[in-house]
Amino acid sequence: MQTHLCSIVVFTLILLSIAAPRAEQHPPMPAGMTHEEHLAQIQQDAALKKRGAAAMGFDQENTTHHFLLTSDGGVIEVGVNEVSDALNRDAIRSHLKEIAGAFARGDFAKPFATHGEIPPGVKTMQQRLGAITFRYEDTPGGGRVLIRTADRKAKTAVQEFLRYQIREHRTRG
Repeated sequence: MQTHLCSIVVFTLILLSIAAPRAEQHPPMPAGMTHEEHLAQIQQDAALKKRGAAAMGFDQENTTHHFLLTSDGGVIEVGVNEVSDALNRDAIRSHLKEIAGAFARGDFAKPFATHGEIPPGVKTMQQRLGAITFRYEDTPGGGRVLIRTADRKAKTAVQEFLRYQIREHRTRG
């Protein structure tokens, strides 16, 4: 009886180890999407993550992005998925410090490198740089860039940029 129980447990563990990676590799197909569209989306997402890893310098699978809209602009926040992941946490902090400085100079090369196109809002943000502040802050799991402005057109541009990021990175904000 004990041998039979051990066999069942081992068999179950083997099945779980085989099934779990497959579920991660191929997310469920959204309603209303054809199989071909779903495969194309999976390929697009993989390409974005690859370009993002190269441009940002940290693992996209082990980190989480948040793009938040605020009454005076918005926030870009990135954190590690595992608290013990100091390597990615430090890389996030380095990247976001660099991003805050680059954006303040009107340099949006990293988002272009990540997305393969100039995100919406960038041109207006560059034109209205004097009305926007970009401030970096550490967070326990990484960091964030606070983007603030009192200028209506600049705020609209910042939020266009952030909505694009939400859409592209498939975050909920």
